[in-house]
Amino acid sequence: MAVLNLPARFVLFRSNFKDVHWVTKRVHCRYYNSDATLDHVSRGLERYKDLQTYFKRHLKATYSRFRNVADHSAVCGRRHVYFMEGNSIFRMENRKSESEPEQVLDLGCVTAGAETQEWSVQRIRLSPQEKHLAATLKTHNAETIRCVVAKLGQRSVLTLDNVFTFEWATDEVLFYTTQENVKCQTVYRLDLTQNGHTIHPVYEESEPDVFVEVSLSRDRNTLSITCSSRNSSEVLLVDVSDPRLEPTLVQARQPELLYHVEHWRRNLIILANTGPGQEYQVIKAPLSEPSMVSWSPVFTPSLGTVLKDMDVVGDHCVLVAMTTTEFELELIIVPLFQPREAYTLQLPSWACVIESERPGLADQRGTLEFLLSSPVRPQVSYRLYPEEGLLSSGTGDGPTAFRKNQENYITARLKACSQDGTTVPVTLFYGMKLMKNTPLLVHVYGAYGQDVNMQFCPKKRFLLEQGWALAYCHIRGGGERGLAWHRQARIEGKHRGVEDLQACLSHLFSSGVYSPSRTVLTACSAGAVPVGALCNRRPDMMRAVVLQSPFLDVLGTMEDPELPLTLEDREEWGDPVGNPEHRLTISSYCPVCNITPQRYPSMLLSAYTDDDRTPLAGVLKYAEKLKEAAQIHFNTAATSDPEPNIVVSIQPGANHIGSDDWESMLEEEALQLAFLYKEMDLEPPRTSWRRKRK
Repeated sequence: MAVLNLPARFVLFRSNFKDVHWVTKRVHCRYYNSDATLDHVSRGLERYKDLQTYFKRHLKATYSRFRNVADHSAVCGRRHVYFMEGNSIFRMENRKSESEPEQVLDLGCVTAGAETQEWSVQRIRLSPQEKHLAATLKTHNAETIRCVVAKLGQRSVLTLDNVFTFEWATDEVLFYTTQENVKCQTVYRLDLTQNGHTIHPVYEESEPDVFVEVSLSRDRNTLSITCSSRNSSEVLLVDVSDPRLEPTLVQARQPELLYHVEHWRRNLIILANTGPGQEYQVIKAPLSEPSMVSWSPVFTPSLGTVLKDMDVVGDHCVLVAMTTTEFELELIIVPLFQPREAYTLQLPSWACVIESERPGLADQRGTLEFLLSSPVRPQVSYRLYPEEGLLSSGTGDGPTAFRKNQENYITARLKACSQDGTTVPVTLFYGMKLMKNTPLLVHVYGAYGQDVNMQFCPKKRFLLEQGWALAYCHIRGGGERGLAWHRQARIEGKHRGVEDLQACLSHLFSSGVYSPSRTVLTACSAGAVPVGALCNRRPDMMRAVVLQSPFLDVLGTMEDPELPLTLEDREEWGDPVGNPEHRLTISSYCPVCNITPQRYPSMLLSAYTDDDRTPLAGVLKYAEKLKEAAQIHFNTAATSDPEPNIVVSIQPGANHIGSDDWESMLEEEALQLAFLYKEMDLEPPRTSWRRKRK
C-alpha cells in the first residue's frame, strides 16, 4: 500500500500504484568468521555448473526478446524530455524530436573515483520551472546511495549522501530524507541560493519503529511528510508556496490508524482505514482543519471489494480496488463534486500488477497513465480519462513476440479452502495443453500486508513456454484481500499462513494434473517462513525448494534487539523476549526451530553477505541444521530415496535485493533454473537449429 512504506524483510519489487523505490545501505556483516565457512556451506553448487552455463545463454535470448518493451523511465519537463543513456543523463527538446541530445549530468563527475559503469540512476526529479534536476544514484550492489543536484544549463553539481526520498517544493527548495541502517527518520530542506546552499533539519522522528518519507501531491500544491509504523501513520503537510513555514500536522498517530493524503482544491482527500472492518475508505477534510474531527466520508467500497491505492486526477479520485470474490483488479472513479456517481471500470482479467507513471511537469492533469502486467506478460501502457469514463491501451497489447502467442497461455483464478474454512485465492498460469505431472513452480509471500511479487519476469515467461505451470498463493499475512487479510496472520495468527499454503497445494494437486513429485516451492525474504514451516510439517508435498534472501531464524532474530529491524518487526512476529506466549507461538512454526530428521526436499538457498534485513547467520544456521537432519534420516531410514541436495549460494558484496549487475543477476537466475531441472530430473529445452541458406 502507499500508506506503509516500511523496510520490511521484503525483496525485489513493490507493486504499488505510487512510484516507490527501495534501497538499502551497506552494513558490515558480522555473522560469519571466515571464507572457509562460506566455502563449506556452498559445497554442491558445482553439480549445476554445466546447466547453469546452458541456461544463462537461454535467459539472455529470452531477455533479448523483450528488449523492445517500452522504456517508461523518461521524465517529461516543460520544455525537455530527460532520459538515461550509458553513464549520463541527457535531455531533448519536446517539440524537436530530431534535435541532438544534450548531456546534463555525467556520472563520472560525481562518483568520487568509483568505477562509473557500476553506478546507475535510480530516480529523477525536476524542479517546477525546470531550473534544477535532482537524481539518486546507486552502485550495482546498492552499498552507496548518492543524490546529485544539478543546475541545468550549468556545470555546478551538489552531492548528498544516503538520500532515500526527495521532492522539489520550489525551484530553489528541495526536501529529502536520509536513511541509516535501513531506518529513515530525518527530513531535511536544501535551500539553493546565488551564493551556494544551506541545509536545515525539518523533522526528526523519535520512535525507533517509525519510517519517514516525503512525497509531492499530484497537483504539486502540497508536500507530505509521512511517518509510518507497522500499525499507524501520521502525515505533516508543507505548503509549497511557502516551504520555509513549519509543517502542519494532519492527524496525530493513533494505534491501528493508517492514512494517506492527497490534495484537491484546498481540501485533503484521504485514504484511511476507518471503513467497516478497519478497511480503507475515502475521506475528505478541509485543508484549514485537517484533523479527524473534520473528516467526512466520500466513498466506502461495497462488501467484497477492498481498496488498494488512491490517486487524485483532476476532479476525480481514482481508486485501485480488488474484488475479494473473483480476485481481479478494477478501477473505481469517484467524481469529487458528485461522489454518489462513482463508477467502476474493469481491467483485463490477466492483470496482476498496476503501476502509475509519475506525471511530468508538462503532462495533462486530467488523465492517468498507468502500466498493467503479470508475471508472464510484459507491461502494457493504459490511459484513463476519468471525465469521459474511457480507458484506452496506449501500446496495443504488449510486444509483438508476446501478442503472437498470448492465446496459448491461460490465467486462472482458483480458490482453495483452508483448515478453518477460509477461502484462499490462487493465481495460476499455464499453457493450453495441460498434461499429467506438469512441473509446477509455486510462489508465496504472506507477511507485512504485502502482496506476493507478480511483476513481469522473463525467467517466469521462459518456464511457462517450456511447459511449466506457475502458481501464486495469496495466503493470509499478505495484503491481497485487504488489511484484515494481513491482521489474521500476524503474531499469534502466523500459523494460518502455513495452513493456507498447505491448502493451496492440496487444491492444486486435487486436479490430477499436478503432483508433489513435480512441485517446487519458491519464496523471497519473509516468504521463506511459511515455506520453511511447511517443509518441516509436510515435506512430502514438494520435490524441491528455492529461497532467496530467506528469513528462516525468526526466533533468534526477534530475540536480538541489536539487529536493524527487530524492534519494529515485533508488530509482525511478536516479542519472544517480553511475552512468553509469543515465544511459544514463534517456536511452533519457526523453520530453524522445528527441523527434525526426515525426508526433506532438495533446497537452494541464495544469500548475500551485505544483507542487513535477513542476517546471513540465520541462513547458515538453517542450512547446517537441515543438512545434519537430512543426513541422519538418510543414514538410519530404510528408504531407497536419494539424499536431498541442500546447497547455499552466497554472493559477496550484495544486499537484500541481490546485485543489480546484469551478469551477476543472469548467473543467479541461471543457477535457479539449473537447480530446478536437475532436481526434477527434467530434460533441458533443446535448441532448434535452422540451417541458413547460402
